Amino acid sequence: MRLAGTSLGRKGLFVFAIGLWLLVPPGPAIAQFFDGPAVLRPPGEVPTPPPATSLAPPSPGTRGDRIAPPSGPTLQSLPPAAPAPAPAQIAPVIPAGQAALALSARFGRDMPVVTGGLVWRVYGNKPDQTGAFRLLKEDKGASPMLTLPPGGYVIHVGFGLASATRAVQLRGGETVREVFELSAGGLRIEGRVGDARIPPGQISFDVYKGSQFEPSEKRPIAQSVMTGDLVLMPEGTYHIVSNYGDANSVVRSDIRVQAAKLTDATVTHRAAIITLKLVNERGGEAIADTQWSVLTPGGDVIKESIGAFPRVILAEGDYRVVARNESKSYEREFKVITGVDGEVEVLTH
Repeated sequence: MRLAGTSLGRKGLFVFAIGLWLLVPPGPAIAQFFDGPAVLRPPGEVPTPPPATSLAPPSPGTRGDRIAPPSGPTLQSLPPAAPAPAPAQIAPVIPAGQAALALSARFGRDMPVVTGGLVWRVYGNKPDQTGAFRLLKEDKGASPMLTLPPGGYVIHVGFGLASATRAVQLRGGETVREVFELSAGGLRIEGRVGDARIPPGQISFDVYKGSQFEPSEKRPIAQSVMTGDLVLMPEGTYHIVSNYGDANSVVRSDIRVQAAKLTDATVTHRAAIITLKLVNERGGEAIADTQWSVLTPGGDVIKESIGAFPRVILAEGDYRVVARNESKSYEREFKVITGVDGEVEVLTH
């Protein structure tokens, strides 16, 4: 990235922030809101989160209702909801000819401080000979105290998908304290079929900015989010596209993320897991090397696969399946009922 000039004004800082967002990842998009290292994904089975907002759509594979999460137990404070002062810092011993920079962040004016998940980057405010702004220091502490030579700098802080940039001027022997405001919250999602929780690995979520009913950027800001992942993002309205399996069980729902709060959301699918078998007689052994096509009653292909026991997750509704083996085709119609997993046998006669 190249910027003209030798100093950053208001316009230059804005351009720098945009370029920084494009070139430098703002830190993990998924992290934990606690002190210590960020955790991208918990190992093994994820503990069941607290009761959450149900985001069931009117019908499978269609747009969901516009839903705002209610107050109460579904919104967990991150950290305590009461405003908290910035952590106390011991006055640093500033080496001769140096300056001190004390950094911290909070979720907004009169809001709690951010106690973890931050990534701080310090850049010089003038480009080097190549035209790039050189990274001078990086810190992942909640409230780092940095020692730097006097001069101008650009400070960038990332908190998941939320970030802020500010220019500062340091003078020798002085301590400058900068508090950044990050109006951000967290989103954690899980999927269910009826009362049954969909196991991790069978369902994933894409998160888009804005409501599904408004024209907005169609590129997801967080992709392939798994059950139990915690996505940190700026406060605002987002819509979730939930994919259960890789066929047609897709649910779209709106959600509201609030600053300093964790929103636990549950997306409810109306679907079932169906195993397909080509047999010579009912209850017989499945025939290997069979090609399968699952279609809607109108003939649209939903899923194709090859094998003796292909398993497909389908939204509730009516279907037609075609099995091909040794240049012969066999078919039958079947119905999928929410939560009723089972086998569909196709007879060769």
